[in-house]
Amino acid sequence: MHVLLVFLALPGLAPAALGAQGGASPRTIAIDERLAADAGLRLGDRLSLTATPGVAGDSVVIGAIVRRRADPAEIARGEYRVRLHLTSLQSLLGYGDRVDRFAVATRSSAATGAAIARINDAAFGFRAHRSADIAVETSTTFAVVSRFHRAIGVITIVASAIFLLCIMLLKVEERRRDVAALRLMGISAPTIVRSVVLEAACVAVLGSIAGVGVGGAASWFVNRHYQAVYRTPLRFSLVTGDIVLLAVLLSLGLGIVAGWLAARRLVRTPPLALFGR
Repeated sequence: MHVLLVFLALPGLAPAALGAQGGASPRTIAIDERLAADAGLRLGDRLSLTATPGVAGDSVVIGAIVRRRADPAEIARGEYRVRLHLTSLQSLLGYGDRVDRFAVATRSSAATGAAIARINDAAFGFRAHRSADIAVETSTTFAVVSRFHRAIGVITIVASAIFLLCIMLLKVEERRRDVAALRLMGISAPTIVRSVVLEAACVAVLGSIAGVGVGGAASWFVNRHYQAVYRTPLRFSLVTGDIVLLAVLLSLGLGIVAGWLAARRLVRTPPLALFGR
């Protein structure tokens, strides 16, 4: 099975280059939704398609309006996109029987390797590549940004863990008289430690729920704003189940560890010393 995919991008295509034309049985084209919105075009409109504004061109009819894909590589591109039949493309560009790029679909990985080898050995001047290799090559920038964000996340987690431990130490230190009274009443040190750890775990869970809510609201706002700015369905911020689970487990673990360290430090002090005597 061989599939030939051809598209034409016309940078800065102005509505002045598109005018009503007569003619019988015009060919159909598919235009980008961004072009349709900016030029006020609708399905069934008849246009004159030409590479040079002000010059009479081929009469075509808008047969489809194509929505932009959620592709990070297309975010910053401001050009309009028009898809048309191969013969119309040849007539418009004057390329004849030449194309700059085309895609071939194969049935299996082995067939892909064989096709690449045969195409590359056929002639000099062009190269065949796997679509996965092209995706990896064009995603290098996003991989670097992802690693940078991961490093920032690790630093933030370590800093927050230290801050959380300090807060727990201060909060438990404020209850030193209560702990001393419990010790003098005969409450064992392990029981006090467990109560403090349980309290820290509950606070961590409640904080995680609040954090997930704030993160979800911030993600929704970011997506709505930048999708409107770039006019793309791409989601710029994601709050997935894996992220929520990691956040809850991390918060719970840090809370328990901080509470245990703070409680252990306090119960090791003699009760009378906690009273200041």
